[in-house]
Amino acid sequence: MEETQRQKKIGSVLQRDLADILQRSATDGGMHGVIISVSKVKVTVDLSVAKIYLSIFPNDKGKELVEGIRSNTPLIRHELAQRTKNQLRRMPQLEFFIDDSLEYIDRIEQSLKGKDNPLDNPDLLDKRKKS
Repeated sequence: MEETQRQKKIGSVLQRDLADILQRSATDGGMHGVIISVSKVKVTVDLSVAKIYLSIFPNDKGKELVEGIRSNTPLIRHELAQRTKNQLRRMPQLEFFIDDSLEYIDRIEQSLKGKDNPLDNPDLLDKRKKS
């Protein structure tokens, strides 16, 4: 189903403010060199849940950062509510996910360039077999 104009508007407001909150908390928390970007925010039809997809660089710190963000969700939600109090009546529940689309694209490019060619390296065939 197509997103309504209201869902898109709320999603963009949340995306902009969340990106600011998360990036500021990462630099204040001593995580210099870590880039957190909010790649997509999807809001449900009843505006009660917002699914937030985060793109984190470097990739190896992604899992631990998302776990930390999930544990601090009430604080993030409160900060977000303070920023959007004139635009939103109720703050949706926040659910955070890792957006791994850039990794996926990179793996496809590597495969197309021939670095994972199973003809050159027959050991790769075992990895590609489906169970």
